[in-house]
Amino acid sequence: MSPPLLKLGAVLSTMAMISNWMSQTLPSLVGLNTTRITTSDALTQISPKEGWQVYSSAQDPDGRCICTVVAPEQNLCSRDAKSRQLRQLLEKVQNMSQSIEVLNLRTQRDFQYVLKMETQMKGLKAKFRQIEDDRKTLMTKHFQELKEKMDELLPLIPVLEQYKTDAKLITQFKEEIRNLSTVLTGIQEEIGAYDYDELHQRVISLETRLRDCMKKLTCGKLMKITGPITVKISGTRFGAWMTDPLASEKNNRVWYMDSYTNNKIVREYKSIADFVSGAESRTYNLPFKWAGTNHVVYNGSLYFNKYQSNIIIKYSFDTGRVLAQRSLEYAGFHNVYPYTWGGFSDIDLMADEIGLWAVYATNQNAGNIVISQLNQDTLEVLKSWSTGYPKRSAGESFMICGTLYVTNSHLTGAKVYYSYSTKTSTYEYTDIPFHNQYFHISMLDYNARDRALYAWNNGHQVLFNVTLFHIIKTEDDT
Repeated sequence: MSPPLLKLGAVLSTMAMISNWMSQTLPSLVGLNTTRITTSDALTQISPKEGWQVYSSAQDPDGRCICTVVAPEQNLCSRDAKSRQLRQLLEKVQNMSQSIEVLNLRTQRDFQYVLKMETQMKGLKAKFRQIEDDRKTLMTKHFQELKEKMDELLPLIPVLEQYKTDAKLITQFKEEIRNLSTVLTGIQEEIGAYDYDELHQRVISLETRLRDCMKKLTCGKLMKITGPITVKISGTRFGAWMTDPLASEKNNRVWYMDSYTNNKIVREYKSIADFVSGAESRTYNLPFKWAGTNHVVYNGSLYFNKYQSNIIIKYSFDTGRVLAQRSLEYAGFHNVYPYTWGGFSDIDLMADEIGLWAVYATNQNAGNIVISQLNQDTLEVLKSWSTGYPKRSAGESFMICGTLYVTNSHLTGAKVYYSYSTKTSTYEYTDIPFHNQYFHISMLDYNARDRALYAWNNGHQVLFNVTLFHIIKTEDDT
């Protein structure tokens, strides 16, 4: 290869390395590998990772958003620390901008050289075509020399096109650096406009207002069920699995009870991950067999229906002892008033934001559903509500915020068809569908901590997410 060609190859190799560095390293340094920042919305696109907190929000009955708060974290409110970080970043960007200017000057100079080479190539190509037309009249030696020269220059054509693309990329980088410098300068000026004490007081005021707003949130009304999310496939066609809604955030134990009768073994797992992997932490051998699949774990104890009876048992996991037992007066049992799928599901124990509940049917209420609120320590019935919905026509049911929601089937096509509010002692017919993916549900319970429905769906342990409509209480509400 001739010396000019060697020089051009070195230039292009250098530009390729620089372009590769610019396209991979520079964007990650200055934040250009994400959504491009403009001056107008720079302040609103700061993410929580960059020191901002996004608090919750609520809606009023008209759908208006109430109490949405975006504020800097208190430990990042120091003007000196934040300004120093911004100055360092701004200086780094300015240094890169100067480097790009130097690189641009070199690029333009080498670009002129390549353009000259392109002109020479075009001239040689024209001569070569002329020689091709009349090659029989020329000496073979001259023809071969020209052809070799052309063969050397031909590979430069695609390289030249790539070089033009790289030059455009550098121009783009220059423009983005200018934009970023403007944004950083604006942020620095904005933070400098407030001192630390003023920002601190503003954050405290916003937090106080947010807490006051959250206190006005009442229990929500069920609007939508989404899912399911399949957690695991295990056990028989019927069973129950659950977590404790009153447990702390760090306590995520899972309890697993396979089958609806002839069993006394409860399996415990330390977390959902252990449950999925099958890593048991402990097993409990209950003193009595259970009936049905409608058990509940509440505040560290298991509540279940004793087999072939209407007796409710409270069993402590910590002590391994029965803490209380009580007969649920007049409640049908042993498949007298089960759900549509049977399985001794006469008595359904459940918990929500308000407390512990029992759902069952009696002869006195003509086999229709009765809702009783229970004392979690003594199992005494605190109050009962008689509904007009036949227990044997219900697929499953669950409580949310003192309202009982009943499905019309345990099979495909099931939906939440009926609800009864214990607060107002009124009912309504609803139409809230959900996806019965595995065609047979034998357990469906609401967990207030997770805001989710736990279900046993034909040997699949699944979760459904729920959407609740929150009503904001006004000062006139009692």
